[in-house]
Amino acid sequence: TLAGAASSLETSSFAAAVGAERKQSPNSCEEVCPMGGGATRLYTTLTQTFSSSSSLPTPSSYLTPQPSLTNLDPDLCLKGSPVCPPDPVELLQQCQEALRDRPPPHLHRDFVYLTDGNGNGAPSSPIRVMQWNILAQALGVGVDNFARCPLEALSWSRRRSLILEEILTYRPHILCMQEVDHFYDTFQPVLAGLGYGSHFCPKPWSPCLNVEGNTGPDGCALFFDESRFELLESVNLRLSAMMIPTNQVAVVTTLRCRSTGRCVCVAVTHLKARSGWEWLRSAEGSDLLWHLENVVRALVGDDSGVKVPLLICGDFNAIPAEEVYRRFAASPLGLDSAYKKLSPDGLTEPKYTTWKIRATGESCSTLDYIWYTKESLRVDAVLDMPSEEQIGPNRLPSFHYPSDHLSLVCEFSFKEKE
Repeated sequence: TLAGAASSLETSSFAAAVGAERKQSPNSCEEVCPMGGGATRLYTTLTQTFSSSSSLPTPSSYLTPQPSLTNLDPDLCLKGSPVCPPDPVELLQQCQEALRDRPPPHLHRDFVYLTDGNGNGAPSSPIRVMQWNILAQALGVGVDNFARCPLEALSWSRRRSLILEEILTYRPHILCMQEVDHFYDTFQPVLAGLGYGSHFCPKPWSPCLNVEGNTGPDGCALFFDESRFELLESVNLRLSAMMIPTNQVAVVTTLRCRSTGRCVCVAVTHLKARSGWEWLRSAEGSDLLWHLENVVRALVGDDSGVKVPLLICGDFNAIPAEEVYRRFAASPLGLDSAYKKLSPDGLTEPKYTTWKIRATGESCSTLDYIWYTKESLRVDAVLDMPSEEQIGPNRLPSFHYPSDHLSLVCEFSFKEKE
């Protein structure tokens, strides 16, 4: 049949693409910024120094945790803390000091606080969630070809400070990131010192490994504030399309809020990039939804049968008109996109979440989303998007922003049980 032939063609195209990705010969970047090591490090008190000439070991299994690399300086500890974390305010000041020579403008963003319809504002203790594709260091310097971004702006020492500054400025309780290729030598130890638990799932065939001087594969990472949440379960998923495993992954973690006793299931994912792969993104999204439906079915919140709410953060590489977006919006899980709350009608996504200029041209799109269960969770606040003027004519990344994607930050609260 025609449908069967089309399906066979898509399967063949997908298999060919997978084969090409696996067999791709290493690239040689003419000017590769140092990654993973160097004579000077902003966070020598928090991380062990790695030689820039050697790559970090790839985890032998998605589920095998790596040992903590923290080596905390007692001068940065909070007095009386049993785990001796560094002071986040001090770390933020260190980041800003390291960035003191950056040119303006700084991307100032404000929270837009919403009401519940009765004139009541946000609760006093919301759950703050950040979604961010931080741009893998190896991809930024070796693959992406940002036409208007100076190579110095892509140096890891500068980008590391900018990324950590963004995280420390908003201090999310739940942090979901994509394109993380410095998990073990930077983000895991630094954020562990600040009281975050974490889970990381690398891509099976990360394009970062084709770049000279890489520090290992990129992948999805999920961090959570251990003072706010108790970990119940976490699983790493390799997404599939038509029963064939793809190169895309997800981390699905179930947490219990220590203050309310209520649970929430959080997923972070990164779907296939580029035009022409819309059908594959739709298949990957459907596979993730299937897994999440099983999780929600198994995790009943209490005896009343209330299901565990979902937070799904990701770079979907899909505009709102794509099928995968429609699948999430129409899912029986009852999902809604939090950033629609910024629009006057509450129904429209932002004009952009990524804005870049590559050698192939300029791209301004909405690709990143925070989905939530609208029956069980309420959006209390949304961080607004910077203006075109703030972003600047050279777009992203830049000296004042480390990624080609903007961070999304929302505050949620549990709705009262009926």
